[in-house]
Amino acid sequence: MIFNKEITDTKLNELFTNKEKCLEFLAELKWTEGFVCKKCGSNNYCSGKTPFSRRCTKCKTEESATSGTIFHHCKFDISKAFYIAYNVCKAKQDLSTYEYARRLSLRQMTCWQFKEKIKKAIEASGEIPENWIEILK
Repeated sequence: MIFNKEITDTKLNELFTNKEKCLEFLAELKWTEGFVCKKCGSNNYCSGKTPFSRRCTKCKTEESATSGTIFHHCKFDISKAFYIAYNVCKAKQDLSTYEYARRLSLRQMTCWQFKEKIKKAIEASGEIPENWIEILK
């Protein structure tokens, strides 16, 4: 898979072309070991109202694929957020927020804020993870 590998921008864009692919990937990653409701601890769920979310069948709490991740409350396209996250964690050269803004057609401040969110997640883990996916969780 792509966890420990360096991949090109083209390949990254192929893997995460749209919101659905990103959410599907995130849901698979998040619930690899199975769903556990954060509110009541139940393992039983059904599909939620939003794509790739899960709803606890016991307490009816719904959890999105992005909740508890760096993508929660992301105000711009999640595929662009994946691009920034991958490049901050794995790219050999650190791109400036101006370059991200130019490449992704976003405001520079938006890119800066998301990059800071990623850096804080890295700092919280104590080290840059070998597996860039660890930062997404």
